[in-house]
Amino acid sequence: MALQETIEQTVTGLGYELVEIERTGGGLLRVTIDMPYLAGTAPEAEQFINAEDCEKVTRQLQFVLEVEGAAYARLEVSSPGIDRPLRNEKDFERFAGALIDITLKAPIGAAASAGSTVSASRKKFRGTLERVLSTAGQPGWQIVWSDEPAVKPGQKVSKKRIPAPLQALGFTLDEVGQARLAPVVDFKGRRPKSATALSVDK
Repeated sequence: MALQETIEQTVTGLGYELVEIERTGGGLLRVTIDMPYLAGTAPEAEQFINAEDCEKVTRQLQFVLEVEGAAYARLEVSSPGIDRPLRNEKDFERFAGALIDITLKAPIGAAASAGSTVSASRKKFRGTLERVLSTAGQPGWQIVWSDEPAVKPGQKVSKKRIPAPLQALGFTLDEVGQARLAPVVDFKGRRPKSATALSVDK
């Protein structure tokens, strides 16, 4: 059985969601897990991965990987942290309304940039993820942002200042090269979940 499939079956069998598998130098095998998403769950009711969850998955993976004869020097099981990758439709649905960083596979092109200040060669965007309906009534996605410069700490902003207009770009998941939650910590509001990790040498 392929390593990806073995790990995914083990993680989901324990009641978690597999987010990412990485192999790095020195034989490190890094497995990122999360709690499964239940549609309609309020953000404040969402459960987060803790050290006990990582330990539980680590113990089971060590056993399964030994049986499968998988080659690795060290196993690390962790939570996604504040820059969690978004990989599929379910991830996008889960984090609709969140601030994300997105990189398209190809520049937006002249047609998409027409009538705006956005460069036709631009591929990277940071903004709010929104679910939208196309003109044909098909569900889709867009990212909404403002090119307003960030206000520096202590900087005074004039009340007469006219904010930069919001801009929006519609996209399909097939056009996305990479998408992640923007790693922004808000000390005034609800804090993003912190990363939890457990690392074990083989």
